[in-house]
Amino acid sequence: MSISRRELSFYLWLFFTSLLVGCYNITPPESPLSPVSTATLLSTPSAKASHVVPKLTATPSPVASITPSISPSPSTTATPHPLYRYTIPGLRAREYPGGQIQIRWALAQTAAFSQYYIDYPSDGLTITGVMYVPAGEGPFPTLILLHGYIDRERYFSGADTWQAAEFFAAQGYLVIAPDLRSWGEADVGLSLFHTGLTADAINLIASLHTLPEVAPKRIGLWGHSMGGGIATKVLVVAGHQVDAAVLYAPNSADDSDLISRWGRGCLPGESGGAEVQCNPAEVIPDNTSPELVEAYITQAQNPDFLRQVAPLYYLDSITTPLQIHIGTADGEFLPETPPEWSNKLTEALRTAGKEVDYYLYPEQGHAFVGESWARFLERSLIFFDDHLK
Repeated sequence: MSISRRELSFYLWLFFTSLLVGCYNITPPESPLSPVSTATLLSTPSAKASHVVPKLTATPSPVASITPSISPSPSTTATPHPLYRYTIPGLRAREYPGGQIQIRWALAQTAAFSQYYIDYPSDGLTITGVMYVPAGEGPFPTLILLHGYIDRERYFSGADTWQAAEFFAAQGYLVIAPDLRSWGEADVGLSLFHTGLTADAINLIASLHTLPEVAPKRIGLWGHSMGGGIATKVLVVAGHQVDAAVLYAPNSADDSDLISRWGRGCLPGESGGAEVQCNPAEVIPDNTSPELVEAYITQAQNPDFLRQVAPLYYLDSITTPLQIHIGTADGEFLPETPPEWSNKLTEALRTAGKEVDYYLYPEQGHAFVGESWARFLERSLIFFDDHLK
């Protein structure tokens, strides 16, 4: 019996996930099931999970006073800047039509949810991911979970999100965890200043209406690390389409912080390391035009331009209620996301009069463990239930 390359990749996936260790709490998922039709998958009944997490009384932690300098949006000119489309105003000017979310095949089925491998279109690319449909009758409130940076050779669909995805699906949420461009089996594409990844998230939101199981106007966003930074950009570009958002150890909302810590994106032929400091999360494809590469090198060092790509300076447009969670030991030993970044964003949001709950987790690093992980999930569930159910 022959199998397709896609199916083979998933069986290889099972082997390699057993080798993964570290801060992302990655363990091998169950073996995928045989492909079946979409109609059959979404009509298969199963029993609802009975486990319910007790609710807590949440009290946001205080933060030190920080008042960022806010710059106005860039004025338009007859000749657009070559990098205009990668700025916040440029992202707002784009269209995000989305498209049909397609189920490729089933991955697993439990009493609480069914898990599927999916794809959808974004910017002419095909983006893959994992979807969890809860047991029972929909439509369901929906969460989009955005993963953090993981080396592409170690990444698999659902990495960094599967534990939270299973938790929320068991509580009655339809959950989609996209791979985003250049990760997993998704197509490779340009993403200067993470704008391509942002577009992938917004196009997914625009595609949700193609699933009858999705309840309209009950959409939540959850992002860890790099995914938290992407979620912040989504909120200042298309936040009116998101009803609640949770940022978990997020990247800085100020892109100059990211470049200072990890360097600019990796140019064609570069791989980062001691000789060339470049952010491996942002690899620039070989077919990128030399003119665009040159403009990027110049503007990645230009503080005035970086203010136009950073969501920190566009928070006035946010209408979405937010939670931010960060460990006090994050970034202490590894180049991850220090608490100062979350402090900076929280205080800027509060200065702008936005609704935000901020939680500090003593002695926790970039990925919470033990009681802190459970408490984080409980707080997130209470928050999403309050705004989406």
